[in-house]
Amino acid sequence: MRLQRLNLFFTIFLFFAAFHAHAQSVSTAKPWTLWWWMGSAVTPEDITHEMEQFAKAGLGGVNIIPIYGTKGYESQFLPFLSEKWLAAMEHTVREGKRLGLGVDMSNGTGWPFGGPNVTQEMAAQKWKYLDGKFVAEPTRQQVKRAAPGGVGLVLDPFQDQAMRKYLARFDSAFAKTTLRPRAMYNDSYEVYGANWTTDFLQEFEKRRGYDLQKVGSLLQDTAGTLPSTLVRIDYQQTLSELLLERYANPWTSWSREHGFLTRYQAHGSPGNLLDLYESADVPETESFGTSRFKIPGLRIDPDYEVDRFGTPHPLAMKFASSAAHFSGKKMVSSETATWLANHFKVSLSQVKPQVDELFTGGINHIFYHGTTYTPAQEAFPGWLFYASTNFGLRSHFWEHLPLLNRYIERCQTLLQNSQPHHDVLLYFPIQDLWAKPSASGIHLLEVHHVDRWLLQLPFGQLAEQLWQKGYAFDFASDAQLKRLQSTPAGQLSSGSTEYKTLLIPATTYLSESTLAELLRLARAGARIVFAGELPKYPMGYHQHAQRQAAFAEQLNALQAFKNVSTGADWQRVLSQQAPPETWAEQGLTFIRKKHQGTSLYFVANLADQFSEGWVSLAALPGAVEKYDPLTDQSTLLPSRRTGGREEVLLHLLPGQSCFLRPAKNQKLPPAPVAARQKYPLTGTWQLASTKGTSSLPATSLPQLTSWTTLSDSAGYFSGTARYTLRFDAPAQVLKSKTLTLDLGDVREVAHVRLNGKEVGTAWALPFQLALNGGTLQAKDNVLEIEVTNLSANHMRLVDRQNPGWKKFYDANIVDITYRPFDATRWEPMPSGLLGPVQLLH
Repeated sequence: MRLQRLNLFFTIFLFFAAFHAHAQSVSTAKPWTLWWWMGSAVTPEDITHEMEQFAKAGLGGVNIIPIYGTKGYESQFLPFLSEKWLAAMEHTVREGKRLGLGVDMSNGTGWPFGGPNVTQEMAAQKWKYLDGKFVAEPTRQQVKRAAPGGVGLVLDPFQDQAMRKYLARFDSAFAKTTLRPRAMYNDSYEVYGANWTTDFLQEFEKRRGYDLQKVGSLLQDTAGTLPSTLVRIDYQQTLSELLLERYANPWTSWSREHGFLTRYQAHGSPGNLLDLYESADVPETESFGTSRFKIPGLRIDPDYEVDRFGTPHPLAMKFASSAAHFSGKKMVSSETATWLANHFKVSLSQVKPQVDELFTGGINHIFYHGTTYTPAQEAFPGWLFYASTNFGLRSHFWEHLPLLNRYIERCQTLLQNSQPHHDVLLYFPIQDLWAKPSASGIHLLEVHHVDRWLLQLPFGQLAEQLWQKGYAFDFASDAQLKRLQSTPAGQLSSGSTEYKTLLIPATTYLSESTLAELLRLARAGARIVFAGELPKYPMGYHQHAQRQAAFAEQLNALQAFKNVSTGADWQRVLSQQAPPETWAEQGLTFIRKKHQGTSLYFVANLADQFSEGWVSLAALPGAVEKYDPLTDQSTLLPSRRTGGREEVLLHLLPGQSCFLRPAKNQKLPPAPVAARQKYPLTGTWQLASTKGTSSLPATSLPQLTSWTTLSDSAGYFSGTARYTLRFDAPAQVLKSKTLTLDLGDVREVAHVRLNGKEVGTAWALPFQLALNGGTLQAKDNVLEIEVTNLSANHMRLVDRQNPGWKKFYDANIVDITYRPFDATRWEPMPSGLLGPVQLLH
């Protein structure tokens, strides 16, 4: 019997050893994707098929999000957390281990948290003030975009034990599983109207020292008197504390107890984002809509309504990354490319600048938004989630998506394996936001419209100034200041990250506990700079007049320290303590990090001011190498010493990005001198389709133009066409040591061969490719350029002939203005090689 047990044990051991030997390691450097399961009408076969394609394309993982279903598939719906749903989830995790794909999942369906196990007593509440008393009433909000098995009321985020009761459903479910996801995901807040909870009055009095019921009229006073403002701050401070203590922290604790990491989109919350983001293992921000970058040739969807939806902003992204930097978290994620443009109209060249902006904002774990599970038998365009960019198998750029994925992987490999190297810690006085009246009664700190809250505050205006002038900085909350220590060298240490200076923006209100922390740090030798007016009032309505004198006295004591600076010359003092990267004023954005003991810069040119110039790197003296993650090539930058400063010559065109780091290998090839001369390639181009829909006539083109103008049917063509040109090259071009092929305007991806040799694929702005020596010849060069366009033109025909593909419940499918999707009204989008094509030498 003992021998049998030993043999059984040995067999099991060999099984798991073999399993793990075949299991691939999961990469967080590769981009991941949100993966919507419509109605959770999934099968093991199609799950495997899609995941195999994801792995081949260079994705690193998926986040399962069950949402509303597809009409006609009702019999295949799997109720959320049912035995069949859990079996599908476990199959996904198992296949992920085999394929090297990570798996996360939402802690619910749709968003925000809620569902069938949320009773009326657990559901979100709001207050009314009737006859001098606060009265609670339900918001009646239902889970948005819920999946089968997930319909129900939204959870009260301020109620004690509500989160634990909500998660009990998952306790029961996961007790039946052996395979589990890597992380739980909490989507953006979006609990509309909730501003109260069952024991709010008791908690308020315990925390603030007085009975809110007795001063209820002040909470509704919008006249801006000091008493009413102080009550309003107290009220929002209490909500913020309850949200952290009863919602964010219990969720994270539960997840860790069950072996999960947490990804938390705290934005949209009525609390301090820095504390909420920091409560998670992986803080997650969101890039929604299209930034208005001034990159020449960058296409912006004219239908996108900026006034309605806002645009991404790096300062909003810095709330998530600052929380991670301060607490030493390795990864900061982002929901990426949400509503970047209308369905079927997004190009890879539009995605890259948004990703680069996220990188400079401190993000290093990209999640595409996203892909929709689609049964293999479904015809084009398959199943689509309404508010997304389609990164799925039926996307028009799926063939070329590995190019973007490899670029992101190279960037994130460096960004995830390095630490923040920021000089300035900028204090976030959230109480000044709470002091402002709000139409809804509370302030929701959203990422979409930072112009409506962040940029209206002195804090936001100062942060924007620091960003534009090239300071490396993070944000810090009141709670985080309590953890700061001053080092013997006068640095500020969070325990994970060090900063040179604490910068305090102009603020009207300040908590006495924060003032006490500033005094503690000043006594320890920390450098503190006040930018603008000093605080006037201590926070808190309770006994405010009695506390005012002591507050003023402590503020005066703080100013007496030599290492504390106040006054109009704060900019001069700050620049001496923490020198900025002056070249940022030319429109370059960056993040500075420490990698293997030295400084590392990621620099992106998302404007049109800079192309080449001598720059001085504040944290990187000596020889510098430029690493291009697009080409995976490193070069040595020319250097010089001017006015006591070391400078390097940086060539970075609008739309390009690079890493700058110490040159450990002095034998690297020198960076090419910027091409100055242009040699236009003229002649007659031969055009012929190679694959695609509809019909594209073969033709000769004396001038490059959109192929949609060639015939009526060409306006519906989506696919690939080959442009061929024969040309001679003059002697001055042949003699050039640095040759670049500039394709001009490409709609949307161009694969290039010259004289039968592969040159490369241009998919990002600027559409340029380096030519290797010996590729060009004096006579009869043959240039072949295969261009792939978007699927938008084909959808004009599909939507007319087969509108039945729009068969989804709930939101069904809408356009970027949230109106019913109708491609039949679209004009043909320019397609093909528009040029001009030229050699730069």
